[in-house]
Amino acid sequence: MSRRLLLALAGGVGGAKLAFGLARVLPPDALTIVVNTGDDEVFWGLHVSPDLDTVMYTLAGDVNPGTGWGLRDDTFYVLEALARLGIDTWFRLGDRDLATHIRRTELLRAGHALTQVTQDLCRRFGVSHAIVPMSDNPVRTVVDTDLGVLSFQEYFVRHRCVPRVRALRFDGAETAKPSPAFVEAIQRAAAVVLCPSNPFLSLAPILALPGVKEGLTAVTGPKIAISPIIAGKAVKGPAAKLLEELTAEPATCVSVARMYRGLCTHFVIDREDEAHRSEVEAFGYTVVVTRTLMETEEDKVALARTVCVLAGVLA
Repeated sequence: MSRRLLLALAGGVGGAKLAFGLARVLPPDALTIVVNTGDDEVFWGLHVSPDLDTVMYTLAGDVNPGTGWGLRDDTFYVLEALARLGIDTWFRLGDRDLATHIRRTELLRAGHALTQVTQDLCRRFGVSHAIVPMSDNPVRTVVDTDLGVLSFQEYFVRHRCVPRVRALRFDGAETAKPSPAFVEAIQRAAAVVLCPSNPFLSLAPILALPGVKEGLTAVTGPKIAISPIIAGKAVKGPAAKLLEELTAEPATCVSVARMYRGLCTHFVIDREDEAHRSEVEAFGYTVVVTRTLMETEEDKVALARTVCVLAGVLA
């Protein structure tokens, strides 16, 4: 008899942190983590999947603790050599990190789907929980800014999220298909969690895929979102800035809750935002107030346990 499955949608450092906690609380057959691939890009001929790797490295216990992405204690000799050859190295990839991208690119060129490649990499990193790309088809997040139209990595890394954003689009999303493992997870899911990831850059690309919103809505169990905004600020990244620029509203947990209205049944906010509880409840959510800031492993596991209890997936 299969266990009750929790489907987690994730991207970025916040999503990876909660995914780590969920993987500590739930066995591999009770959790599927579907990850944004709108950030994927080709650098120096290599297919880089930043969000997939951040989740994989985090669950493997090998992520760089200082940045929340990349590999712990990595070196950058290849990048230094490329710079000496006159190559612009604004997108920084460590030496061991490069090995991941080389292997991914090799397998993709041999005809393997990104789902299969991700399974292979996870196995080699000792990750037993299912980390699944949102699609095996290319989808690219494009950012329309006051500096012009930028690829996601140009906006996020090269320009450090400074340009004002006017609009976002997800090129390829309208024709891309959710990965087979994603479709299976939706069909099996007893509950869904939207991790505290950037709602515009990490979760919107996943939700933009054909049939995904409809499939998630059809899940009869709890659908839980965790606000990435605490006391008006994003823990990491430009989520608060984007909320103000794209919605013309103050960056609060209420603004995030409005985005997921009709999709989720439960909304989790930090204790610092308890004053907003009634506003969020007015959208029809069951609201849970707890500590959502994940600074330690204990924090990640504690929030994951709260989510799993809400989801009804703990034995």
